[in-house]
Amino acid sequence: MNSKRPVNLDLRTIKLPLPAYTSILHRISGVILFVGIAFLLSALESSLSSEEGFNSIKETMSHPFAKFITWGLLSALIYHFVAGVKHLLLDIDIADGKESGLLASKVTLAVSVLLILIAGVWVW
Repeated sequence: MNSKRPVNLDLRTIKLPLPAYTSILHRISGVILFVGIAFLLSALESSLSSEEGFNSIKETMSHPFAKFITWGLLSALIYHFVAGVKHLLLDIDIADGKESGLLASKVTLAVSVLLILIAGVWVW
C-alpha cells in the first residue's frame, strides 16, 4: 500500500482547535484523579485507623506542599466535572456545531478557572 498522504509527526506544528484541547485536558484530569484517589484513600484509611493516624494526617495536611497537592486534585476534579457536563451536553446535541462548540469550550475553561481559583482560596 503506497499512500500519497502527507505525514506530519511533529506534534509541535499541529494546530488543534480549542475544543480539542479541552477534550485532551478532560482526559488528563481524569488520569490525575485516578492516580490521586489512591493517595486519598490511603490517607483516609490512615486517619480512620487510630487517633495517632488522624493526627498524623492532620499535621501533614497543614503543610503548604500538601495544600498545593490538595488544590491540584481539587482543580482536576473541578475541571473534569465541568468538562464532563459539557460532554454530556454534546451527547444530547447541544453545542455540537463548530461555533457553538468553540463557545462551549471557552465557557468550560472560564467556569473551571473561576471555580479553581475559589477552591484555591478555600484550601489556603
